[in-house]
Amino acid sequence: MLSVVSMVYIGIYLLTLLLASAELTSLSVAALIGAALSTLFGIILGVFTPEEVIGFIDFRVILLLVGVMVTFEVVERSGLFRVIALYAIKYSKGDPRILFFSLCFVSAALSLFLSDVTAILLIAAAAGTIARIMNYDPVPYFVSAAIMINLGGTSTLIGSTSNMIIGIASGLSFIDFLYYLAPCEITLWILTSFALYMLYKPRLGEKKTPPTYDPWSEIKDRRTVYKAGFVIVLFLILFLLYERWNVGPEIIAFLCAILALTIVDVDAGTVFRQIDWETIFFIGGFLIIIGGLERTGVLSAITRMVLGMAQGSSFSASLLTLWSSALLSVFVSNIAVALTYTPIIGMMKDLNLNMTSLWSSLIL
Repeated sequence: MLSVVSMVYIGIYLLTLLLASAELTSLSVAALIGAALSTLFGIILGVFTPEEVIGFIDFRVILLLVGVMVTFEVVERSGLFRVIALYAIKYSKGDPRILFFSLCFVSAALSLFLSDVTAILLIAAAAGTIARIMNYDPVPYFVSAAIMINLGGTSTLIGSTSNMIIGIASGLSFIDFLYYLAPCEITLWILTSFALYMLYKPRLGEKKTPPTYDPWSEIKDRRTVYKAGFVIVLFLILFLLYERWNVGPEIIAFLCAILALTIVDVDAGTVFRQIDWETIFFIGGFLIIIGGLERTGVLSAITRMVLGMAQGSSFSASLLTLWSSALLSVFVSNIAVALTYTPIIGMMKDLNLNMTSLWSSLIL
């Protein structure tokens, strides 16, 4: 039986989700209100001290998020991703089928590293240019690119904010994400792009001889693009190897962000203004709320309930995680779901369950 204190913290959690999902206020403000209430009641009821509150925030997650955001904001501003997208489209040689599949896969690939909004803006600009040059209907290309961007990102540690949260909590590396999830993601890309092709085939247009254009024509400084290319290659290499040096992904991301700001000719102030501070403050506030739930025994009670329903079966526990997290994500953001579930799954690590299966279920 849950105590009155536990019920208070459940109420704070539900209030935060209500404020966020009903859009009564912004995500960050909802989380900060919940964090303030958690802190206030925690001190009044003697659940924790003011000094302990800061310990609820996992600064590894914050550091990873900021590092990735800064690095890819710098690289995006260099024009590198636009050049890559235009080259992929150029080599379609005027064939709308090749153009369509190139756009789909470039869109999905970009979403592995960029936020959905940034990837959509980049691809929309590139697709709009080509549709105008080739006199194609832009709708099939825009819609398909947006769908592929929404699908992409599941198979990498840095593909989404929720993946970063899960990666830090689980200890799964960049390679682990690729090994366990890339086959599923690539299969999904292929099936989805083929289904979209069949849907839009009549509207893609006829094969035409493309006019000559240079993907570099809109780039003012090639050296900046080359430097950004060096940063992104180094970033990926370090993320593949960081486990060997016994350092976390957050350190790699932060160092690469510093390197990008140092060698790539972009305005640091502009980059910092483009960082998604809304998400960062939401995560910080929500972690305090989750810390309150954990301290009052709510998460332990949920863990025991899940284990009782699963009856010690890794498959059943994974299935419960998959479906319950999917259902919750219908009403609240994926970030909130990840922050809620990671400590619950973390409590199961000593129970002889297949932890990789559980974490993969949460990611999916």
